[in-house]
Amino acid sequence: MTTARNISTRGALAALVVPIVVALSVALSSESVAQASSPGSGCVGGFGWPVRPFERQHPIRGGFGDPRTVFEQPASDGTALEGNGSFSFHQGLDISAPDRSPVYTVASGTITRARGGRVTVDCGNGRSFQYWHVDPAVRAGQQAVAGKTLLGYVQPKREHVHLTQLEDGRAVNPLAPNRLTPYQDSTTPRVLSISIRSNADRLILEAEAIDTPSLPVPGRWYGFPITPALLTWRIEDASGHVVVPTRLARDARGTVPSNDRFWDTYARGTHQNWPVFDGRKQRGMTGRYVFKLSKRPVDARTLGTGKYVLVVTAGDTAGNRSSRARAFSLDGA
Repeated sequence: MTTARNISTRGALAALVVPIVVALSVALSSESVAQASSPGSGCVGGFGWPVRPFERQHPIRGGFGDPRTVFEQPASDGTALEGNGSFSFHQGLDISAPDRSPVYTVASGTITRARGGRVTVDCGNGRSFQYWHVDPAVRAGQQAVAGKTLLGYVQPKREHVHLTQLEDGRAVNPLAPNRLTPYQDSTTPRVLSISIRSNADRLILEAEAIDTPSLPVPGRWYGFPITPALLTWRIEDASGHVVVPTRLARDARGTVPSNDRFWDTYARGTHQNWPVFDGRKQRGMTGRYVFKLSKRPVDARTLGTGKYVLVVTAGDTAGNRSSRARAFSLDGA
């Protein structure tokens, strides 16, 4: 006969933070940087930055896979938890740049779009790049040369250019190794909190986590968080033995799921920086990123009565990681 189990958490270990490792970023040689921003490059391998100087890293205020949340109802905790709206994954990077900054192509190819604040350059080999929030200075059909062709200028009040990299029509993370260069990141993502709730014999596991941009973002977006590219979890018993091996909750190091699976990755309560509620952008409101550790609740019966520790680890594309642990117990009811 199966009995329901009650779950409780111990405060002593609930806030335990365990640092894991900080991976070293490999500095690019001047030769590889020059190649990334030279004519004819960018359609394979690495590529330079779309704003000058091409060979210097720029601040990124919006990460790949960050949530994009537009709620239909007025701002409130209830709306964030249950409200309807439009929810999607950020399909590129928001690179900080002053308004009217010139934007250049990072890859050679054919311009296939130059209207509506967007410019697209197609390499012709399955790779293409999109540049958003740009007043175009080119036209469709024109040939573009990496690091030389001026695509346009950052639109007023945007303070950034959005860069999307497509491989065979699918958005991929430009910060993956051997793509956007130079790029180094010594900031470490953090797990802010862990939630463990029970529903009969089912455990609902969630975690709130953030990352810090690799370089400080100037102006109005200074200090706002982005999302970790990687989130994993495991369960140990009271002796430290792993009883549920490491499982993947989120991995945006390469690509992201389709938008109809948004709530398979994020948990309710999630919203972006400066979110939109009822048609109004909430200026200065800090994003909150809550992740489902498991798409379906975990069957507590597979663990049995006892004391356990849930360990959640957040990481980025550079290999920086940190963990947080929360103790809980399962008791037969």
